[in-house]
Amino acid sequence: MDINSKSPAAGGRLPDWLRPGGLLGIFSLAFIFGLSLTFELTRDRVTEQERLRLRSQLQELLVPGSYDNAPDEDVFTDSSTGRVVYRARQQQQPVAALLHTVAPDGYSGSINLLVGITIDGKLLGVRVLSHNETPGLGDAIELRRSDWVLGFTGRSLDSPPADQWAVKKDGGVFDAFTGATITPRAVVNEIRNTLVYYQQNHQEIFR
Repeated sequence: MDINSKSPAAGGRLPDWLRPGGLLGIFSLAFIFGLSLTFELTRDRVTEQERLRLRSQLQELLVPGSYDNAPDEDVFTDSSTGRVVYRARQQQQPVAALLHTVAPDGYSGSINLLVGITIDGKLLGVRVLSHNETPGLGDAIELRRSDWVLGFTGRSLDSPPADQWAVKKDGGVFDAFTGATITPRAVVNEIRNTLVYYQQNHQEIFR
């Protein structure tokens, strides 16, 4: 036996990788590697699921057979506003625009909307994509909670007239919810704003 060798118990020094700090570093690296591997393995699947969800949302507002392109791949982005528009076409001719827009003044924050508009400015429909409104009150803007949002279908800037594009409490024609006027007011205002935007920019959108 080599009398110059020392065991750990006899005061010998542990290798750095066996020390607490070294072990923590090894575990940290292993954790980071595991996260990176999981991300790489699931990234494509998540992207595909998001694409399919978007396509389903667009199809909800479009009339079957009225278009022959893939609107989720025919996208216009307004560089000045950041507004994203999905374009539906039939034999390369414009049919409808589906605009992702945001009502910033909901009761509990922003309300993300998808607004479908025909080439001549009529609403194909509206869907709420996400929100933080109060359950049982403001969440009636969701189609799964009530049919309120269906009341916009077929409307335009001329129907109702501009001064009636508001909830009834504000002198308009659209119903509000009992105890929750702020939420529908925000949605009505943003839909009107979106129609105005489309009217002013439809040639640019479909250029």
